[in-house]
Amino acid sequence: MKIGLLRHFKVTLGYPRKLVTSQELLSWQQEYNESKIEEVVIDHQGQKWSKCYSSDLERAKITASRAFKGNIIFLEDLREMSLYPVVKTQMRLPLWLHVTLIRLAWFLGHNSQKESKKEVIRRINKVLDEALVHDEDILIVGHGGIMMFMRKELLKRGFSGSKFNRPENATVYIFDNE
Repeated sequence: MKIGLLRHFKVTLGYPRKLVTSQELLSWQQEYNESKIEEVVIDHQGQKWSKCYSSDLERAKITASRAFKGNIIFLEDLREMSLYPVVKTQMRLPLWLHVTLIRLAWFLGHNSQKESKKEVIRRINKVLDEALVHDEDILIVGHGGIMMFMRKELLKRGFSGSKFNRPENATVYIFDNE
């Protein structure tokens, strides 16, 4: 059985290049979720998929529909983690500082974050439990952060596959348990 992890097509909206307030960061995140994407050809490395699961966010839905011809199962559980500014202020901070504070708060379970790491891993395992029961080759289309945790969960379940720190857009990472 093989599992393919595929990060959505690249989003055309770039990162803020200036200092931003926490509200501007939230606005940018919303724009990012609604941004257009750059479609490219996806290399499946000769693999044929029996089923496809995908995040229900638009960029993942479009990617999944280009990558898989057939019925796609769209799931909210495959959405990227929701991250929120730790410091709600009108003071402008560099993006890297916002991101560092948010990631640190998320990993430490700070109450500024609406979803814990444990909850994210729970929903990833819920999807994997459903997918693996079929014993078919499955493509899962999602987002970078979710893919990093999903890779760890696949390895715990006896799969082997590609190593990545930050998955590339529109690249299939294949994991095998045979």
